[in-house]
Order: sequence, then C-alpha cells, then structure tokens
Amino acid sequence: MSRTMTTYRFWIVGLWLSLVSALFSCRDTEPFANDPQGNFEALWTLMNEHYCFFEYKDIDWNDVYARYKPRIRETMTNEELFSVLAEMLAELKDGHVNLVSPFDMARYWAWYETHPTNFDMELIDRYYLNRPDYQIAGGIKYRVLQDANIGYMYYGSFSSAVGESNLDYILAAFSSCDAIIIDVRNNGGGSLTYVDRIAGRFTNEDRVVGYIRHKTGPGHDQFSDYYPVTLNTAPTNRIHYQKPVAVLTNRHCFSAANQFVSVMSLLPNVVQVGDTTGGGGGLPFSSELPNGWSVRFSASPMYNANKEQIEFGIAPYPENRADIGDISLGRDGIIEKAIEVLKKKIAR
Repeated sequence: MSRTMTTYRFWIVGLWLSLVSALFSCRDTEPFANDPQGNFEALWTLMNEHYCFFEYKDIDWNDVYARYKPRIRETMTNEELFSVLAEMLAELKDGHVNLVSPFDMARYWAWYETHPTNFDMELIDRYYLNRPDYQIAGGIKYRVLQDANIGYMYYGSFSSAVGESNLDYILAAFSSCDAIIIDVRNNGGGSLTYVDRIAGRFTNEDRVVGYIRHKTGPGHDQFSDYYPVTLNTAPTNRIHYQKPVAVLTNRHCFSAANQFVSVMSLLPNVVQVGDTTGGGGGLPFSSELPNGWSVRFSASPMYNANKEQIEFGIAPYPENRADIGDISLGRDGIIEKAIEVLKKKIAR
C-alpha cells in the first residue's frame, strides 16, 4: 500500500470515528435541559461514556460527580457555571480537554507548566541559527552547524505546513552533513499528516509505528481491538537520510509532536535527547452541550509500537537526558548534548 493510501486510510478512520462520536453526542445531550443542572449532567455523561483514559489514569468519575453536583445551582450565572465545569474537567489532567464558551476556553496546561521550560528561541536564533542567516522551508528553520558539520532544523508547530519539496531542499542542504538535529521543543502539536511526511524521510522501509483503539460502548473499559498505524517510507524519488539523527524534546512537546517522537524513536538511526515529552496520546473529538458550548476531549487512545500508552509522554534514555543549562553562557545544553551524542554515533 502506498504512503498516500496509508495516510488517507488513517484520516478516513478518524472521520468515521468522529461521525460515531457525533452520533453518541446527540444521544447524550438531547435529553438534557438547557439550564445549569442540565448542562452539568450533559457534560458529565458525555465524558463518562466517551472519554478514553479513565481506567489508565485511575480516575473515579462517579466520585467527581458526587463532589461537583452539589455546586450546581439553578441561579448561577454562565460565568459561574463555566468555572465549575472547567474545574471538573481539570480532574482529567488532559491537555486535549477543552470547554469553549463565547467568553472563555477552559484548558489544562499543568502537563508542562510545572516542569522546566528547557527552551529559549532567542538563544537558538542568535547562537545556532545565526539570525538572519538561516533558511526557512515551510514551517522549518534550518542551517548547517559549521563547527560540527551537523544539520540543524527547528520545527515549532505541526500546524505549520511542510511540503515534500521543502523536505527535499532541506535534506539536500544537509546531504554532506554527518548527522542531523531535529528540534521539536515547544511544539504543541497539529496535523498528524506532517508526522508521517517528515518521519518517512528517515526510513527506507515501511513499518508499524503504533496502534489506535476506539470506544465501542459507554463502559470505561469498552474498546475496539488495536488497529495498526503504519509509517511508509517516502517515495524513492524523494531524498532520504540514513545517517544519525537526534530529536530534541522538552515537556512542551504535545499531541502530534508527542506522536512524532514516538515514531522517530523506533528508527535505528534516531536518538531522543532532552527532557520527557508532554504527552497527549488521545485522538481528540468534539461535541456540544445544550447551551451551545463546545467540548473537546480525548476519545481514542494511541499507543507506541509495543502497545504502550504515550499519554503521559516519552522519555529519552537516561544517558541522553539534558536540560538547557545556563543560557547566559550562550549555549543550549540540550543542543550541545545532542552534538556530543551524535559525534559518538558518527565515530562508531
């Protein structure tokens, strides 16, 4: 099966699951009144039947109901209701969970806010990319680190488009380099299409890189079998790179960036350097409460190639852990660690 067919298959499955989720959501919310109690019941029930990580995170959702229901009053304002519902959703500790009203968006950011930043774009621009000399192709900034003969590319968001021609130009510029650093720190995710497109340049064979499951019923343990997610190597007329590669990570790598690290870590020429990623291993879907507020939540868990959860992030091997260090010295400790690791791989 071609790489394009695999990508389309993945998105067709996602579309089908989205439609199923929408049907469930209609069933859930129609019986509930458009008042504070009705919207509370609709949200709790929606999550109870379709959120996918209750068992994995050991969350007692019935206990959550018992604690939050007494706080709902018929006379409360929309702002007061929103505050209570947002607090209830924060019990899930999930960056993919949002409640959106016309006046606010509930979000859970503690998955990275309580951890070291380990990233400074100004430092990278000045000392590694040598602003303004670096090049930009699609959403990627890149240049050769001359002192090390290592290609460096920074990709800040999987929502930024990267075309096949962009990757050809970048890899052509790095063709004589001994290794490449792909920096996805502070990448909060985006489109899985670009995960497949970029990672496909660093393998010469198709391989199963993970699995996905979907809910088959309202029970917290009701899931389908594991469906494989396949990474296909890029077409032979595109430039591939098979020398050593380091992927740089911090806690702000989330969702599609987390999936990218999971995929790349499977490739024999790739090493992860830095900090544990932020996670975000649930494929998100959206629904709506009776009052029109939208709800986004993790509905389908994604796994690595060993069928292990990646919701809480992916850690580098202990010997490859690093932090940014003292930025006043004009050096990024994670980039420097990656250069050190890559030089050892090159010397073998």
